[in-house]
Amino acid sequence: MSKVDVRGMSCPQPVLITKNAIKSNPASIKILVDDNTAKNNVSRFLENSGYKLSIREMDEDYLISAEK
Repeated sequence: MSKVDVRGMSCPQPVLITKNAIKSNPASIKILVDDNTAKNNVSRFLENSGYKLSIREMDEDYLISAEK
């Protein structure tokens, strides 16, 4: 499983870093984001890449868990 922390980054950086992280086609990946825009953009990208998502709110952050 890959883990990516993109907190503090503004778009499009979170999506580009996530795109780079899934190049090796991991079966699952977890992405930690800290704003709603990044959560929405990364989620949309992962869904379009064939992943099924669950999103958990953790204080002021979001943990996106994605599996193929």
